Amino acid sequence: MLSATRIHADAATVTVVSDTKDITDWALRYFGGWWNATTVPVPADHSDSLAEGGALLLADVDDTRLAGIETLVGDYDHNEIEYANARTLVARHEDGAVYATQPAERLAYHYDPATSRLVIAGAHAQSVAVAASRLARELIRGQLLRAGFHILHASCVVRNGGSLLTFGPKGAGKTTTALLLAREGFELLANDRVFIRPEGGGLRILPWPSAAAIGFGLLKSTGLYEPLRARILEGEQMHPTQDQRVTDALHAGSTEPIWNAKGKELKPQFFPDQLSSLLGMTLAPQAHAAALLFPQVDKDAEPRVLDTPRVLGEEDFFTGKTEDRYPDIFSLAPTKAAPPTDLADRLAQLPRRALVLNHDSRTSGEMLAKTANDLLSA
Repeated sequence: MLSATRIHADAATVTVVSDTKDITDWALRYFGGWWNATTVPVPADHSDSLAEGGALLLADVDDTRLAGIETLVGDYDHNEIEYANARTLVARHEDGAVYATQPAERLAYHYDPATSRLVIAGAHAQSVAVAASRLARELIRGQLLRAGFHILHASCVVRNGGSLLTFGPKGAGKTTTALLLAREGFELLANDRVFIRPEGGGLRILPWPSAAAIGFGLLKSTGLYEPLRARILEGEQMHPTQDQRVTDALHAGSTEPIWNAKGKELKPQFFPDQLSSLLGMTLAPQAHAAALLFPQVDKDAEPRVLDTPRVLGEEDFFTGKTEDRYPDIFSLAPTKAAPPTDLADRLAQLPRRALVLNHDSRTSGEMLAKTANDLLSA
């Protein structure tokens, strides 16, 4: 029996339809807390009217359609790229349609730009559900970029409608800052990226829903590790991208960092809805930019505010050139995005602070909360 989840983010709309309810339920888990995702009835004729002027995503376990798209991609000239850390074969038909397969994942895609309709077929329900949630977000992203939004590489927390954007490279403390401020009563809008657009005299911010990776050390220092482990032992299922070694460590009660062969720390992976249900955070659906934070983590230093914050650079703005994991293989984004000049000028006028944090979550959290409240009341 067909089920459907409709996702609204500002003027962008995507409807996910599937014969497997678990697939549409995944969309609710990903987008319900940040974007307006709701279950909607499916018309008896299964018509494309479900799209309601937005995009339609049909996702199912379907071996026949999977094999058919695999054959098409094999017959057409195709390129090989990496998409979502997987080898992906992409073929473009002369009518504009895009066909793609991910052989190892047994996933296939067909996108028709004339109707904004994307089909995902796969051999396994979980793989299809992951792909459907990812591509639903990409369809929304394309619509928001066309509406003048940009993407910033930043985490974001909110209080009374005003938001603090936190910038920095990987490891600088964006997620740490967001988590510590969320523990201090701020709402979490995003842990890694945000959509942002100048509106009137301000800057409107929307979330970028995604799974969140939080290290053992931060979970332990904030008192969240043991409650999380208790839920895991009761049967709570974490995000499927979580490495099995992390799951084993949670079961064993170990908080020692785990590293992969490339030296990257492996962390517990949370569904977006688990940020609320497991970690007690309140999620914010939108806000207006009020101030900027630039943290850096030094485990041996005293938490403090630095005299000179840095300025924003190209690395803080996401573009097609800087996107790494999710290249635009279906050409969902506009070919010419709005220039970020006005956005950058407005961000430069906001109050800002640079801070040093350490591994003591209590003292770092107290300093962050004081700094954040001072900025928001300025």
